[in-house]
Amino acid sequence: MAERVDGTLIALRRVLRAIDGNARAIARASGLTPAQMLVLHALAERGQELPRDIARKLGVSQATVTTQIDRLEARGLVRRERGQADRRMVWVILTDAGRRVLAEAPDPLYGRFAERFARLADWEQAMLLASAERLARMFDAEGVEPLPELEEAPRRADAPI
Repeated sequence: MAERVDGTLIALRRVLRAIDGNARAIARASGLTPAQMLVLHALAERGQELPRDIARKLGVSQATVTTQIDRLEARGLVRRERGQADRRMVWVILTDAGRRVLAEAPDPLYGRFAERFARLADWEQAMLLASAERLARMFDAEGVEPLPELEEAPRRADAPI
């Protein structure tokens, strides 16, 4: 039993180190936090989304996403635009500068994970999801936001202030 506990914790530490190392590489290259990069990636497919849909995609609160959008907008990587048909709707639109940042950033680890996960059989995907959710409960992490709200990234030397 102790071998399985140790083996599981070692595997989890490897995953955490891989995620952390990738996040640091992205932050160094882009000057953005991993949370900001995730918002950009959420926009990349369609080019525009409503903040609530970005939040839903990322599994976070709309307030968390709004904070990240504010920061991305201040850097010119996204812009907000009111809907034509319904003026209450505010779309977040990926700018050309935002697309460039995505293109120049290191390959995000979660992209590779998503590709490999998609190739698994449905039962394997369900098993991994159930196991990850159980691990979250075992670490009392169910209520923990998956994206930090006020995270700061190191500023690149060539990044505008």
